[in-house]
Amino acid sequence: MGDMTNSDFYSKNQRNESSHGGEFGCTMEELRSLMELRGTEAVVKIKETYGDTEAICRRLKTSPVEGLPGTAPDLEKRKQIFGQNFIPPKKPKTFLQLVWEALQDVTLIILEIAAIISLGLSFYHPPGENNEGCATAQGGAEDEGEAEAGWIEGAAILLSVICVVLVTAFNDWSKEKQFRGLQSRIEQEQKFTVVRAGQVVQIPVAEIVVGDIAQIKYGDLLPADGLFIQGNDLKIDESSLTGESDQVRKSVDKDPMLLSGTHVMEGSGRMVVTAVGVNSQTGIIFTLLGAGGEEEEKKDKKAKQQDGAAAMEMQPLKSAEGGDADDKKKANMHKKEKSVLQGKLTKLAVQIGKAGLVMSAITVIILVLYFTVDTFVVNKKPWLTECTPVYVQYFVKFFIIGVTVLVVAVPEGLPLAVTISLAYSVKKMMKDNNLVRHLDACETMGNATAICSDKTGTLTTNRMTVVQAYVGDVHYKEIPDPSSINAKTMELLVNAIAINSAYTTKILPPEKEGALPRQVGNKTECGLLGFVLDLRQDYEPVRSQMPEEKLYKVYTFNSVRKSMSTVIKMPDESFRMYSKGASEIVLKKCCKILSGTGEPRVFRPRDRDEMVKKVIEPMACDGLRTICVAYRDFPSSPEPDWDNENDILNELTCICVVGIEDPVRPEVPEAIRKCQRAGITVRMVTGDNINTARAIAIKCGIIHPGEDFLCLEGKEFNRRIRNEKGEIEQERIDKIWPKLRVLARSSPTDKHTLVKGIIDSTHTEQRQVVAVTGDGTNDGPALKKADVGFAMGIAGTDVAKEASDIILTDDNFSSIVKAVMWGRNVYDSISKFLQFQLTVNVVAVIVAFTGACITQDSPLKAVQMLWVNLIMDTFASLALATEPPTETLLLRKPYGRNKPLISRTMMKNILGHAVYQLTLIFTLLFVGEKMFQIDSGRNAPLHSPPSEHYTIIFNTFVMMQLFNEINARKIHGERNVFDGIFRNPIFCTIVLGTFAIQIVIVQFGGKPFSCSPLQLDQWMWCIFIGLGELVWGQVIATIPTSRLKFLKEAGRLTQKEEIPEEELNEDVEEIDHAERELRRGQILWFRGLNRIQTQIEVVNTFKSGASFQGALRRQSSVTSQTQDVASLSSPSRVSLSNALSSPTSLPPAAAGHPRREGVP
Repeated sequence: MGDMTNSDFYSKNQRNESSHGGEFGCTMEELRSLMELRGTEAVVKIKETYGDTEAICRRLKTSPVEGLPGTAPDLEKRKQIFGQNFIPPKKPKTFLQLVWEALQDVTLIILEIAAIISLGLSFYHPPGENNEGCATAQGGAEDEGEAEAGWIEGAAILLSVICVVLVTAFNDWSKEKQFRGLQSRIEQEQKFTVVRAGQVVQIPVAEIVVGDIAQIKYGDLLPADGLFIQGNDLKIDESSLTGESDQVRKSVDKDPMLLSGTHVMEGSGRMVVTAVGVNSQTGIIFTLLGAGGEEEEKKDKKAKQQDGAAAMEMQPLKSAEGGDADDKKKANMHKKEKSVLQGKLTKLAVQIGKAGLVMSAITVIILVLYFTVDTFVVNKKPWLTECTPVYVQYFVKFFIIGVTVLVVAVPEGLPLAVTISLAYSVKKMMKDNNLVRHLDACETMGNATAICSDKTGTLTTNRMTVVQAYVGDVHYKEIPDPSSINAKTMELLVNAIAINSAYTTKILPPEKEGALPRQVGNKTECGLLGFVLDLRQDYEPVRSQMPEEKLYKVYTFNSVRKSMSTVIKMPDESFRMYSKGASEIVLKKCCKILSGTGEPRVFRPRDRDEMVKKVIEPMACDGLRTICVAYRDFPSSPEPDWDNENDILNELTCICVVGIEDPVRPEVPEAIRKCQRAGITVRMVTGDNINTARAIAIKCGIIHPGEDFLCLEGKEFNRRIRNEKGEIEQERIDKIWPKLRVLARSSPTDKHTLVKGIIDSTHTEQRQVVAVTGDGTNDGPALKKADVGFAMGIAGTDVAKEASDIILTDDNFSSIVKAVMWGRNVYDSISKFLQFQLTVNVVAVIVAFTGACITQDSPLKAVQMLWVNLIMDTFASLALATEPPTETLLLRKPYGRNKPLISRTMMKNILGHAVYQLTLIFTLLFVGEKMFQIDSGRNAPLHSPPSEHYTIIFNTFVMMQLFNEINARKIHGERNVFDGIFRNPIFCTIVLGTFAIQIVIVQFGGKPFSCSPLQLDQWMWCIFIGLGELVWGQVIATIPTSRLKFLKEAGRLTQKEEIPEEELNEDVEEIDHAERELRRGQILWFRGLNRIQTQIEVVNTFKSGASFQGALRRQSSVTSQTQDVASLSSPSRVSLSNALSSPTSLPPAAAGHPRREGVP
């Protein structure tokens, strides 16, 4: 990194500092260098330079409790001095670049060359032109004027090439624009909680400024760098920056550094923001990777090549996959994740292309041979030197015919159709509350055979209310009257609930009259606070008396503990701990219970069993979640050993057990019925106890009484799937999953095991395609492993959204059904398009081929072929790919992963229509002139004027395609092809538009289009023959497909060749903009980065003439990291990049088998 570059780069960011630095007690540069330190170094530096974090807050003019005043001028000033929290994205490709890319298409290049040669030759009048000795293949007088017009064909070909290129470029451009829109939409959705003027507010991540006090909690992705002020049990996964998968414990005195782009795995707390945007650790890396600094790119091409990873084009917090410096290929390659559909399509396109190539080659050879044999052998003409250009002109004409056959044969509309269809679906799915992050997820969803759903919030409304309680030896079936509860018990109960819950959880008054109160924060805790309010008590005074800073110790909730406890210091110096959690877990730790008088009495195991039977099971069978609230007192001395959790969380006194209802969303049972009808099995995976889970599953319709199904608890599930050594066996999972409907009390690992087990199963003949919903941080591995991961937009943590493919913006299960519908629709749209496209292909190629062989001239001219190509490729893909989905899509079973693209029915339609069209075209070609009493167009000389005969053929051909486009709207052999045609305005517009243009071409196209104007009766005949397509379509529909055993299906993926390795790395950027741009920051960092950092340190050290220590220290930490990487590098590149990109630390099993699209 040249010296110059760095100083440029820093000076650019520093230009405002000298003038404003004085207003705050520290400059951006100081804070930035502070954030580069880690652990104890940082603590020492803070002590030496500032004193403590409070002092830093004072210097930044902010209060750790009140936050920033939040006035506009103050925020503006901070943005000017310290920068904004946003990293400028890479510039999109310009329209011209896209045009240039579209021009790279091989067939188009061949056509361009042929057209240019043809143009050149038409202007060159050789001396032998009118020499009798030169053979003009089929004689016939030439008008002088017509010879002049020889250039038109070449020009017209060039023009149509330009048309095709512009259309393709425009499509790419709008596609890119859509992704950018989608991306900014995702970025705007990201909000973060900060304290301003003493109020807790949520602001968009880009609005965060230096000095803000941010509240961080379990599951957050940190949006900026900061210093930890206070909090409980905060653990951070810093693997995205350091590659160390261990969680790092943060504390004010040991390691207060919180870095952007890292994930909070446990606990909560507050931090003061010290660096944002390009100055945060993640931002610095992005700038180094060339997202921000354009000037670097020009200067250090060399430096970049050495850094391998550095040249990857980065986006703000979006990582490209595979940033390993050893990668010999171009550094900006992106791992190509081909979806199943793309795999099938690529294979099909290649097969069709090959066939087309063979056909066009044969056409050219036959034409040339026929001409030479006829001229030089049969007519025994000598080859005269002055005649050479004339002959060459013939050969060029033959060559152009050959190329047009090829152009028509190659279905370049296929990738276009997929893209349009996907992009259109993604846009429309936004309205159905599905935010698609990876395009191919949309189409995979159509093949889904299983959905593993969470219960809370997805199937239920996630509005918790306490409806039953067991207090003071009485089981109340509804909220008890406050007077019936002992005062002591009441005080304990209110304190236990108010203090032992996140202080961010509140119940606010309703927004409009008559609505329900608003629940903010953890919904279960909201339910408990609501219970306090229902008992006509208030939790606010308790909290203000015991503010968050005074809490002595907090054991936050995590999936292992399944409980939360808070320790406070009493006025007499003794300690009291409040606990709450899943009733069967907390009750096991209780040895006393409060009686009706409010005094604790002994609570023996047999009392507990009785309570489970009489209280907890009946509550659970009503579908309630049971929560137990308890407490314990500790003496002031000796102070207990708080780190020994097992001793602390024991010998509790139970205050009460409550049953919390979370009602099923009203639209869920219907949605689940649709899924089951569509051949999709819904399974519920929940952390709740088994009775609650079963009750809710029955309400939702996941299980029906009397069916043969399994409901298991996590423990039992694990016992059944593991062998004696405790290893998971696939055969054992295969015995369970087909019948399993509910998995209760499951840990995130169980969820991952189940998903992996179903996906890897060979139990059914089709590989299962599994969708999973998740909201918690720990759902990451399961979401990544699944074929489609749905994250919750409202309740979901950033980590879950990170690992997901689709975000449900309303957290509602019925949106998943919409996704299935759209996914199936994509698949069907592509099939419709294929059915139409292939009919045209088959007909056009055969017509051109036989026509050329029999009459030495293709009945469809080059320019006409290009027009046909344009209608069938670009317009048809638009028309057929934008059909809206209908409910009928949910009435059939899912297609398998290896179901061929072109079913027997479709093959029948393609061949059937081809037969009709060919019969009519050949009839017209050979006896058309007699039918219409016109001159024959066959055997016309080189530059002869266009004939009515061939115009009729061309026109009929196009009319048949237009009506066949309507036939193509149905692919399952339905009768009514007009069904719902007006629901698709695009389709109607395109069909009518094409028809209008066709009229213009025929009537006014003249020489360039080789058309001569037709009379009305001739037009009527053309349209009548076209209409025949619709009638013929009905005839074909009556032939039962089952009779046609000889029809082959096409376009299926065999197991082995689902994705050839090299295709994974093809530098194709088809649908990958989405892949690349929608990933939030994970991998990257590693080698290139560390090298750059070291280089910067060295440069800076030299500049400041300071000691070498810093650079050497960094160097040593780099070497240790590089070794970590080396140990990670597994034989396959893919698995490395995936293991690194996983935001949660995957269990080794998962990291070893990364999810590879489409590999069963």
